[in-house]
Amino acid sequence: MPEPTATPPLLGDFAVEIRSKNAGPFWVTLETFMKDGTGYAIAADDTFLNERVIAGLYKVDPAQVRIFRIPALNVVKISFPRPVAQASLRDRDIHAGQHHVPLATLPVPQRHLSV
Repeated sequence: MPEPTATPPLLGDFAVEIRSKNAGPFWVTLETFMKDGTGYAIAADDTFLNERVIAGLYKVDPAQVRIFRIPALNVVKISFPRPVAQASLRDRDIHAGQHHVPLATLPVPQRHLSV
């Protein structure tokens, strides 16, 4: 667990890696590889990380967000439609390699730190 600080820890502080990748020309996939069961419990908690939260971070329709929780691997996988098609004129990240940043920098609520 990260050291107590004046600012809340971020989801990325509990992860080995949080990454994003292209999942075809119309979808993005985010993956959180959590360090341990404590980190996984935070990432898998649907009161903390859910379709509405992802929709707010990425400006997508919450009904189109898909979240897959994989406890045996301490992984949470999230997929949603790309805001623009891959390689289209307005696509600023053709490989979706930077989409993970808003998720990795999501502050973890205090209620998860006392576990």
